Amino acid sequence: MTSLKSLALLLLAATITACGQAGDKDSQTHKLAATDGDQSSVYEPQPYVKLTHPEWSRNASVYQINTRQFSSEGTFRAAQEQLPRLKAMGVDILWLMPIHPIGEKNRKGGLGSPYSVKDYFAVNPELGTEADFRAFVDAAHDLGMKVILDWVANHSAWDNALTETHPEWYIRDWRGNFQPTPWWDWSDIIDFDYDQAGLREYMTEALVYWVREFDVDGYRCDVAGYVPLDFWNNARKELDAVKPVFMLAEWEARDLHAEAFDMTYGWSWTGPARDIAMGKAPATALIDFYVKTGEAWPDDAYRLIGTSNHDYNAWEGTGREHFGANLEAMTVLSVVGSGVPMVYNGQEAGNEKRLEFFERDPIEWREDSMTQLYTDLFALLHRNTALWHGNVGGKMVRVWTDKTDEVFSFTRDNGEDKVLALFNFSDQSVSVTLEDGPAAGEYSDVFTGQAVSIALGDVLDIPAHGWIVLER
Repeated sequence: MTSLKSLALLLLAATITACGQAGDKDSQTHKLAATDGDQSSVYEPQPYVKLTHPEWSRNASVYQINTRQFSSEGTFRAAQEQLPRLKAMGVDILWLMPIHPIGEKNRKGGLGSPYSVKDYFAVNPELGTEADFRAFVDAAHDLGMKVILDWVANHSAWDNALTETHPEWYIRDWRGNFQPTPWWDWSDIIDFDYDQAGLREYMTEALVYWVREFDVDGYRCDVAGYVPLDFWNNARKELDAVKPVFMLAEWEARDLHAEAFDMTYGWSWTGPARDIAMGKAPATALIDFYVKTGEAWPDDAYRLIGTSNHDYNAWEGTGREHFGANLEAMTVLSVVGSGVPMVYNGQEAGNEKRLEFFERDPIEWREDSMTQLYTDLFALLHRNTALWHGNVGGKMVRVWTDKTDEVFSFTRDNGEDKVLALFNFSDQSVSVTLEDGPAAGEYSDVFTGQAVSIALGDVLDIPAHGWIVLER
């Protein structure tokens, strides 16, 4: 028989348990409410690209200058004389190959590689003086163009003074000696060690120096993927604290776009484009690049697209060697497709030679139809917002035809402007039927100005190695 005392204790225990359970229930309710609140923010989409692109980059073209070969003199002063011509062509960003003194120890060729840097705070006297360089930048700015410098952060020349003052900033090989970048034939340079905080501070200060003292507008960074990403992320912040800059990475990776680089290389465009141009692959071979750019890469990431650059030209061949009769068509695609178009100096003059890399080999300037082609294309880029870069432009949407192996076709539409483009990369003229996709509309022909009405089911005639580009 339960005593009154025991009964009282049991009632007390039950009351405490009930209160505890009620408290637990209230606590769980609060936790769920808090979790719901947190989850709602977790599930909100966040932009991958957290940096801010300079506004002037949104519809920009890039022109690479190899100062050594750009003129018969090979100087900043001589290059400056050509700036009005480049402005008239529609060039926006001038990318100068490295301007620094070149190492002499283990130098390649007579003049060496500009990517073997002897002093990060000086100008190569072969190109001119600091005053000459400053005048070049000022003249470009007066014409509304920007200047970015080629920057070599991964390695230096063997006789850079840092090898004496800070030998601990360099990687050593298995023998304990300075080490060129492994596997590559880069015997004229030695690698830095980015585990060293002092090196990071020095290199960041050097980057800031040219922006602060010479008003350059950013950098093209050589083999950027060989340098730790956290270095670039911090460097971008310190550069932007001086003024908004534009950063181009010689690399092809998504993660560079988040905090460090506005633009990365579009290397994976080049191979398929060459194969298509030379009849080794159907036009559909380009789909993979554009699908990944539009779907797998951040929507505000810029990709650099061009038919040549200093490496391609010197070591692999000219644009005509790579693209043959389709060079002009691929040039048009490089502007109207997704990506930031670039010109390597001399392409607008129809340059047909591989420029020497370690010696003087001036471009042979001449009148050529490529100049007018680039001029027309860059004018289109400037005025038609559907072709602008990143998330302000229009995504490429496929237009289906009955000639998918020969004809590459798409629209770009950002709700304000629109472009319809069709390219026939075959060596025969084709009559192509528009079967599906957002092609219908009223347009004008970019190159003739003629009004054109398009509907699905229409048949369009495109010449061999030719194109149709219409805009609204």
